[in-house]
Amino acid sequence: MAAGMIKDLEAFRKAQRADGPATILAIGTATPPNAVDQSSYPDYYFKITNSEHMTELKEKFRRMCDKSAIKKRYMYLTEEILKENPKVCEYMAPSLDARRHRLPGAEGESESL
Repeated sequence: MAAGMIKDLEAFRKAQRADGPATILAIGTATPPNAVDQSSYPDYYFKITNSEHMTELKEKFRRMCDKSAIKKRYMYLTEEILKENPKVCEYMAPSLDARRHRLPGAEGESESL
């Protein structure tokens, strides 16, 4: 019985493997089209979230950004899209429906959030 299981396991493993050499055709990185420099990201973030009055938090966030090794932040959402859909930027706002309608192929698909 154990010999039969081993034979089945070997056949299963052989079926999962390809015959011949493997080839990597390309290596790439997919980045969204919009980028914000890390040095200006705190200003951008606090502006789009209407949180510019939180100066201490903004300075703390600026220090965190300065100490990171990140040069640019890539994002799909533009400032215009976020302004059209303020619920996406609000803390604890129900924005799931707005985000779901942004997905390609979603029911009720639209260009705005």
